[in-house]
Amino acid sequence: MHRDAAILTLMGILATCLGAAMAKAGEGENYEAGIERWRRQREADLKADDGWLTVCGLSWLRPGETRIGSDPGNDVVLPAHAPASVGVLTLDASPGRASFRAAPGVAMTRNGQPFESGMIHSDADDSPDTLAIGDVRLILLRRGERMALRIKDNRSPIRARFAGLRWYPVKEEWRIPAKFVAYPEPTKVTFDTIVGERDVLDSPGYATFEREGKTYRLQAAREKDGTLWFVFRDATSGRTTHGGARQLTVSPPRGDEVILDFNKAVNLPCAYIPYATCPLAPPQNRLGLAIEAGEKTYEPGETEGPVRSRRASE
Repeated sequence: MHRDAAILTLMGILATCLGAAMAKAGEGENYEAGIERWRRQREADLKADDGWLTVCGLSWLRPGETRIGSDPGNDVVLPAHAPASVGVLTLDASPGRASFRAAPGVAMTRNGQPFESGMIHSDADDSPDTLAIGDVRLILLRRGERMALRIKDNRSPIRARFAGLRWYPVKEEWRIPAKFVAYPEPTKVTFDTIVGERDVLDSPGYATFEREGKTYRLQAAREKDGTLWFVFRDATSGRTTHGGARQLTVSPPRGDEVILDFNKAVNLPCAYIPYATCPLAPPQNRLGLAIEAGEKTYEPGETEGPVRSRRASE
């Protein structure tokens, strides 16, 4: 027994040493495999129920009542498999206040709970609401002083015909340790958007990094969970990558260092769907550097016609 235990212990030590040696020898391969797994999960999230590919409509709202349902006579027309009349959304003249009243007999939920009528909160609030009727979901948006209704459908033809993502080859040289410079006072970063509104977000600071002897700088926005969000353009934009911007989300800095892993740079939702309200890269985040890493331009497959809203097209 003691001899067997000693042999097992020796074998364990040898296996540990061999594993450490192999890991050190294959650090590049392990990193590449990790990025590839991350990219597969990124695509799975896009294609998932309630993911970005299910967004099938965007309707701008006016104060007063908006009738919603699949019947073409409604103000907001839903996919054909939704009830002819789903209900009425009432938007107050004061931006941001809205209520919804479900049509009789419609089994609607709000955040997974049965719902007939009451106030609903937009995505600008701390606890936004999602209304659901079957596979269709309705989300109230606030963009600047305007309100809109986002429509999601798990049966969306865009989702069904998604052509898959395209990427630059993984190169560890694009995982860049950058210096993070925190602002001494609270600062904002302003984004113009593709819908003509402006988003103003908190900015904790900016990252600087060197590439080919030049120094580059990117201003960050802060996410609710403390992560940093960079929206940027570079010399590949409009050529091999999406023309509007790409985005990169990174962990909070450790001291004055932050890791910019451009192998994880991805498109914004407007690259896949025509109903997004994506930000554009602010002037300070438009780089002359060609960042040949991360996600390339999306090449869509053939899709059916979009869900349309009478008010959105007026």
